[in-house]
Amino acid sequence: MFEALKKYADFDGRARRKEFWLFYVFIILGSMVTISLDILTGTFDEVAGAGPFTAIFIIAIIVPGIAVTIRRLHDLDRTGWWYLISIVPVVGPLVLLIFLCLPGTDGNNRFGPDPLLN
Repeated sequence: MFEALKKYADFDGRARRKEFWLFYVFIILGSMVTISLDILTGTFDEVAGAGPFTAIFIIAIIVPGIAVTIRRLHDLDRTGWWYLISIVPVVGPLVLLIFLCLPGTDGNNRFGPDPLLN
């Protein structure tokens, strides 16, 4: 779960599906905790849908979130530039989601050794 945080700003190499999805489970759980803290302390802003604890958490996970997504794309033997497909309305995020769910390439690829074998 914390493998992506250990590689905070590492955009090189490959990330298994397990590493990617466990990181996003961590994000969901962390968001639930920080939103609860914001509500309990009375700092939750209903208009923004967040408070200071949630904002700090989101800022802290932006870089590792992008990094693990790019490493996941590398596992599929795709460049990190494919991440920009998510900008295309409706279709882009769906295509990226499908890519992120696919199994990685077997063996070594141009981005490094197979993470399943390490």
